[in-house]
Amino acid sequence: MVVWKAVTRVEARHLFRLDNEVLAFRFTATLSDRAGAAPYERLSGPDRLRLWLRAVGLDVPDVSPAAFQDALSLREAIYRAGLAVTRTRRPDPGDAAILNGSASAGRPALALDDGLTVWHLSEETPVPDALAVLAADAIHVLGGPDRHRIKACEGPRCAGLFLDTSRGANRRWCSMNTCGNRVKKARLAHK
Repeated sequence: MVVWKAVTRVEARHLFRLDNEVLAFRFTATLSDRAGAAPYERLSGPDRLRLWLRAVGLDVPDVSPAAFQDALSLREAIYRAGLAVTRTRRPDPGDAAILNGSASAGRPALALDDGLTVWHLSEETPVPDALAVLAADAIHVLGGPDRHRIKACEGPRCAGLFLDTSRGANRRWCSMNTCGNRVKKARLAHK
C-alpha cells in the first residue's frame, strides 16, 4: 500500500511526464498514447490527481470524487480544444464553456515567493483553484498570439499537444527525449 501523503513533490514529479513547457498540455499528457489502441490513464483516481497537482506545484490536501470528475472533464476539454486549434478550427463552444467555467470558478493568487512564481490556493476551495490555474493556462495558450504554433505530436500512438517554439516551426514531436527518440530508434531498427 502506498502512503500518498508521504510522497514529496520531487518524488511525485517522477511519477508523471512533465516535460511539456505548457502546464495545460502537461495536464492533457496524463492520458498518454491517445492515438494508440489503448490509451494509458495516469490519473486512475483522486489520489493520483492530488499527486499530479503536487508534482506541478499546485498542492491540495484532498480531491473529492466529484472534483476528480471535474478535472477529467477539464482535461479532455483542453485536449479537444487544442486539437481544434491544431486544425485551424475554433474550439467547440461546449469545450470553451468548460474552460471558461473552470477558469472563473477558482480564486488562485499568483505570487512572487522567494524569487519564484507560485500559485497560492485558498483553504476553502483548493481544487477549483488548481483547476482554474490549468484552465487559465489553456485559455492563454489556445487563444493567444502563439496559437498557430500548437501542434499534435507525430510520434507513434502519442498525439500529445505541444507548443512549437522552434525557430523554423518545424518540430514534430512533443518531446525529443520520448517520442522523437522512439521514432529515431525505430528508424535505426529498420535499417
